[in-house]
Amino acid sequence: MAASRHVLDYPRFLGRLLWMSTDGSWRFYVWMTALTAICLVGANAWARQLVDGMALTGMSDHVSWGLYVANFTFGVGLAAGAVMMVIPAYLYHDHEMHDVTLVGELLAVAAIALSLLFIVVDMGHPERAWHLIPGVGRFNWPVSMLTWDVVVLNGYLLLNLHVCGYLLYMRFLGQKPRKRWYLPFVFLSIFWAVSIHSVTAFLYSGLGGRPFWNSALLAPRFIASAFITGPAFVILLLQVIRRFTGLPIGEGPGRTLTSVMRVTVLLNLFMLGSEVFTAFYTGGAHAAPVQYLFFGLHGHHALVPWIWTAVACNVGSAVLLHLPASRRHVTVLNVACVLAFVGVWIEKGMGLIIPGFVPSTLHELVEYVPTLTEWKITAGIWAFGLMLLTVAVKVALPVLSGQLASHGAHEPVQRPPDVARQSAA
Repeated sequence: MAASRHVLDYPRFLGRLLWMSTDGSWRFYVWMTALTAICLVGANAWARQLVDGMALTGMSDHVSWGLYVANFTFGVGLAAGAVMMVIPAYLYHDHEMHDVTLVGELLAVAAIALSLLFIVVDMGHPERAWHLIPGVGRFNWPVSMLTWDVVVLNGYLLLNLHVCGYLLYMRFLGQKPRKRWYLPFVFLSIFWAVSIHSVTAFLYSGLGGRPFWNSALLAPRFIASAFITGPAFVILLLQVIRRFTGLPIGEGPGRTLTSVMRVTVLLNLFMLGSEVFTAFYTGGAHAAPVQYLFFGLHGHHALVPWIWTAVACNVGSAVLLHLPASRRHVTVLNVACVLAFVGVWIEKGMGLIIPGFVPSTLHELVEYVPTLTEWKITAGIWAFGLMLLTVAVKVALPVLSGQLASHGAHEPVQRPPDVARQSAA
């Protein structure tokens, strides 16, 4: 009887979500139109790249990873950092955080989708993915770290999709979620979040011929920086949700995430300083990539403005977060979050990937500068990720607040007072 009910209710649930995803205010349509336009520009650039080949990018035989892999690395960190909303909610029973945990999980889904798209465009031709199909191609698992990354990223995506989908469906039906169907997956996702970024770090640190990446500190640096960008993005996102939806989100989640950032920004700067000290104090040929990154080498200095911008943003963010004004004025906190996000995006993107190839293993200096095609494709993928997140949050919030429920819901859904008043109006 219950199974036959789900056969009818689940398609109805998906249909209502689909309808909600295309219905909204004029602000929603303006936002989605702008993102769609950027997506189309990126799609056009990718089509040209498919026709003319990777010659349209700034990559070469010497620098084979560029802007796409830099954004992939950052996106995986953003997905892992979103788990910082799950840990206080489920491990420390933070009830205010528990109410908005789903926002973090939806961010993780969007960030993983974005990261996978960056790999697709970096492959040159998406049909080459058939090499990953066991039996048809050669997966090379467990020898290749790349295959480990494929497993953990897709596993993390499925975990978050299951948890989000199950909790929303139960709320739609007006039923209390059964813990056995979601709680083990929530705890598994916490450990899985750490593993996805650790495996990504091992991809680089396991390459012994690239001294810039061959550091045991790389995985801890990745985790620390993930716990900067995830909370920074969620702090800004919760403010947007509170302002444009009227949902009564408390100040507790923001305070908790800000406290996490106050620790992780300092930890990230400390580990970056340790890496720089080790390279410059010991010197030698292995210090050449760090020399090139921070001060240029033999007249080549394409990355110098990037890395000093990242350092300035990270230091500025750390100072602002520890000022008393960040507790009193939300503008100061927002500026700190934006600086932290941009600083880590550069440091873990262009500031990490490119110096691994410059100088090359033959000590040749071939610089990399992203082309306009790469920037267009990158902007298009980020716009797609924001569209995905916007739609996901837009359809999830009415279900969570009780505005969207099945007519045959078993239990009355309690609506927050503010939302109930808006719905009635």
